[in-house]
Parts: sequence; C-alpha cells; structure tokens
Amino acid sequence: MKKLVVIVVLVLAAFVSNAQKIYSVDYESQADVKVFVVDYESQCDLKVYKVSYESQASGDGKWFFVDYESQADKKIFFVDYESQADLKIYFVDYESQAGWNNSSKKHLMY
Repeated sequence: MKKLVVIVVLVLAAFVSNAQKIYSVDYESQADVKVFVVDYESQCDLKVYKVSYESQASGDGKWFFVDYESQADKKIFFVDYESQADLKIYFVDYESQAGWNNSSKKHLMY
C-alpha cells in the first residue's frame, strides 16, 4: 500500500511540476524544442523572462538557463528563421509580463 501511495505522489508531482530549467544546445538534432526570438511581443507564442534563480522558474515563461544539459527540463535550439521554429518567444523586461500568448503551444514546454 505504501508503494502505491509513493507512486501516486510521484506521478502527481510530475504533472504539477512546471519548473522551466532550460539548456541551449549547439545542434538542432539535440533539441526538444526549436525556438525563434521575435522582434515584437505581439508575434510571440510565449513571453519569456530570464530569472536569476532556479527556484523562480515556472512554466508560465519564467526560464532559468542551466549550465549543464543534465540539469534541464527542456533543451532548446535557437533557429535563424521563424519558419523553422516550434515556438516563437519574446524576452520581456519584467517578471510580471511573462506568460503565454498562444496557449495551444503549451504542450511544447511540458
């Protein structure tokens, strides 16, 4: 019975956990998500704020860039052209601005 409880807790934690620790890879084939940085907020799927500490990262666009691939929740590759991207992002200046413009792309980050 205890094992079942532990398994249920772990499964639920996986769904609730939405930390966004990001690692930028060198090659497209290594990436979970291909990302393009747009020039204007209105063009993006996700407004991203780079946080200073891992504990501040969340699935609503608050990203913490880790130093090692093994620490990352998602590996991204920055593409040169918008048409190559799975996800279009815009970097915002304030944490409160972070979030989804296009919620249909949320599955890419979870």
